Amino acid sequence: MPPPEIVRLPQPRFEGPVSVEQTLLARRSMRTFSRDPLTVDDLTQLLWAAQGTTHAQGYRTAPSAGALYPLELYVVVGHVVGLPTGLYRYLGREHALHAKSPRDLRAEMASAAHGQRPVERAPVTFLFTAVYDRMTAKYGRRGVRYVDMEAGHAAQNLCLQAVALDLKSVVIGAFQDEAVKPIAMLPADEEPLYLVPVGR
Repeated sequence: MPPPEIVRLPQPRFEGPVSVEQTLLARRSMRTFSRDPLTVDDLTQLLWAAQGTTHAQGYRTAPSAGALYPLELYVVVGHVVGLPTGLYRYLGREHALHAKSPRDLRAEMASAAHGQRPVERAPVTFLFTAVYDRMTAKYGRRGVRYVDMEAGHAAQNLCLQAVALDLKSVVIGAFQDEAVKPIAMLPADEEPLYLVPVGR
């Protein structure tokens, strides 16, 4: 079996022209996107904002109880200049993508999300997932709440970064878990939590 394909991403920027206050003021859920693609630079900023590493010890942009980091982040790419269509898993420590499928899975993912059109029409849709055992092994049932809180932190980071890039986003929680899992080729212990289409 050949080794997995790894796509190196450009380094994210750590300064921008838009203040946190301006992004909070402008953030809205938008369900209509143009057909214009994203760029790899757009994608790299969005991924880093959601689950990027910010410290040599592996700390991320979103807080995590016990620094246990139960979340995983995938992106369904339909139209990004300089990146082939497909499904990718984000590797935060390496700031890289692991290519999992070369297929455009947006239509299938939209079907699993009860036909919600933004999932199919956006140039990219992000998928947040969680391995609950990473958290519950230490915190028991309370760990489930910590995981869900962390997903909210990470998704908000993504949405605010989208605003800073003059992009639109919407968070979607209405989907069939058992339909999303095989589309995204998730392991048995990994649960889908959030879909976030992003576009222009």
